[in-house]
This record gives sequence, structure tokens and C-alpha cells, in this order.
Amino acid sequence: MTVVSLAVEGPLALITITRPDALNALGQPGDGDAFADVCARINADRSIRAAILTGEGRAFSAGGDVKAMKERTGAFAGSPAEIREAYRTNIHRIVRALYGLEVPLVAAVNGPAIGLGCDVACMADIRIASDKARFGVTFLKLGLIPGDGGAWLTPRLIGMSRAAELLYTGDVIDAQTAADWGLVSRVVPHDSLLDEARALASRIAQQPPHALRVAKSLLRHGQTTSFDTIMEMSAAAQGLMHHTADHEEGVDAILEKRAAVFSGS
Repeated sequence: MTVVSLAVEGPLALITITRPDALNALGQPGDGDAFADVCARINADRSIRAAILTGEGRAFSAGGDVKAMKERTGAFAGSPAEIREAYRTNIHRIVRALYGLEVPLVAAVNGPAIGLGCDVACMADIRIASDKARFGVTFLKLGLIPGDGGAWLTPRLIGMSRAAELLYTGDVIDAQTAADWGLVSRVVPHDSLLDEARALASRIAQQPPHALRVAKSLLRHGQTTSFDTIMEMSAAAQGLMHHTADHEEGVDAILEKRAAVFSGS
């Protein structure tokens, strides 16, 4: 069975990590390719306007496979140079694929999101947590460091002080603390998590799809580039948006006091 499945529900894509017997641990050979394939399929399908990421079973993802670390198999086998290459070509492909999704991604965190699993959740644009969710940046407890981009992204989400606290202590925080810290948007009852995620993703999917992808790109670039660069990118993109049928539909809908129906043209 593959580590990840894709189900297309109209304009929504549901991505599910499908290794429940191992608490959705990641890092086996081929995991990166599987995620890259799913994300490439979503990016290529212009009918998909938003995506949801969740885990099968009682965990979102327990992170790296500790048993494989103990046995020095899979991504954790070989020399330091070989392990480095395994991270770059396999584990990094997971997070790069998710971070590179062109459509908005909502993480429906259904249970523990630990280590790599927490960083995978952080690749989403929006996180909604079940009241059973837990979050931990626990690499130091294994004598490791964040090997998958968390050191870059977590401070940008919750600030340097709280990111440092999570990393240096290895503490696991509950869903409400994660919401208080801004790691997740909100906490919902476990049984309604996917319904809430679908409702949010559906509202997002009502937006004009081409402009939606461009807006996400601008938000992402805005985290790392200069104000002047974003201003130039915004002006260029806006020139294109003004010549779309969806812009005309949006203007007409406002003037006619009705809901807009965007076609992606």
C-alpha cells in the first residue's frame, strides 16, 4: 500500500497519509516519490481549487520511523553522506512537494503530529486541529536536529521564542495550546474535523481558481522577498487578472448583488 492516497471530490482534493499501523510514520524509501506524484497530479488538474491533508487512523503522523532509525534501514541506512542524500531525495521531497502545492492546502490534524509529522502539517497554508491532536518538535529527544525544513518554517508561523521553546524542550503541546500560539487556526471536536475542513476548503474553492493560485504564490513569496519585489510582482499579476473572465464575473456579481460563479477563465 502506498504511503499516501488522493481522492478528488469535485473541486477538492483529499490527501490522506495511509500508514495507520505505524501511526503514519514517514521516511521509507519511495515516500518522497509518492508525495511528489500526488502533488504533481493536483497541480496539473486545473479543476482542483483546494486540498485537504489528513492522516488515516488515530495519528496525523508520528514523524520519522524510529524503528528504522534503530535498525539503520531505509532512509537511515549507510554512511553520513548516504543518509544526507536520502534526506535530500526522499524526506525532503515530501515537504517540498506539499510546500509546492499551487492550490491552498488545509491540514486536518486528526491526532499526534510529531517531529517530521509536525513539520509536514506546517507545510499547509491553514491548520485545523481535532481536540485529540498533539504537536511536538521532538528531534532533540532522539539526538537529532530538524532535518526537514522545520527550523526555517516554524519560527515564521509562531515566532522565534515559541519555536525555540518547542525545539529546545521537546515538549508536546495540546491542540488548544497550539491554537493559542497560532500554530493552528482553531480546534474542533474530533468527529467533526473532516466536515469542518471540507467546509473551509469548499469556501476557498468558490474563489476564482487562477487568481487563487496566484494569490497563494504571492503570500509565499512575501515571506522571504522584499517589499519592493512583492509590489512589482503584484502589479504584474494584477494586470493579468484584470483581463480574465473571472474578474468580469466578480465585478458583475457585485453590481448585480448576487453570488459570483467563477469558471477559471
